[in-house]
Amino acid sequence: MDGIININKPRGITSFTTVSRVKHILGVKKAGHTGTLDPVARGVLPICIGKATKIAQSLMLSSKVYIAGMKLGIKTDTEDSSGKIIEQRRVHDVDEDKIKKIFLKYTGEIEQIPPMYSAMRFQGKRLYTLARKGISVERKPKKVRIDFIRLIDIKDDLVTFEVKTSPGTYIRTLCDSIGEELGCGAHMLELERIRVGIFKIEDSLSIEDLILIREEGRVFNILYSMDKVLSSLDIFREVFPKYKI
Repeated sequence: MDGIININKPRGITSFTTVSRVKHILGVKKAGHTGTLDPVARGVLPICIGKATKIAQSLMLSSKVYIAGMKLGIKTDTEDSSGKIIEQRRVHDVDEDKIKKIFLKYTGEIEQIPPMYSAMRFQGKRLYTLARKGISVERKPKKVRIDFIRLIDIKDDLVTFEVKTSPGTYIRTLCDSIGEELGCGAHMLELERIRVGIFKIEDSLSIEDLILIREEGRVFNILYSMDKVLSSLDIFREVFPKYKI
């Protein structure tokens, strides 16, 4: 069994746990995801099975699309709803035009400082491990790309938007930065990843779906082949511009 499965990770569990459940359901020894979704997030999590685990790093190069909910007026230590509130401010003079102007400022190539509560390593240790001990270290900013940010809704102090990003972009850090620009602070309240490369949310499978498919003997019908996925990558098109899909 070699290929990629488009799983819809539920909110509240880690990407690692999701992979473990898929391995157990399918009875496979080798499986791995292609880009972490935090426990507070849900949505598309492509999981490589068998020999497809060899291309997992390549799949991490895919662009990603999210629907995010940004709560204004409250900053947290993790920059999302899982953290402790560290500051509260009054929300004022925030309207659609102001938000859209700030969205434009964050469109294109920008720099982000990885949050302390992240899986990045510092001297061999995960940053979140240090953060939980109250230790903060200097992190170098890294360049990421925001293809677009589209405002969906503003209701009370909750701003909902759609964003397409390059790999390695922290949406919660984006929310924190935008909150600072607005002058009231903000954190990421909720997040759904709706696309990773060719993998779309409307085609994704829940864990319950996968169990049913296994019981019906249809697993091979829902596997994406390695060739199909690799040929769809933007980087593949750049290296082989004449390749026809």
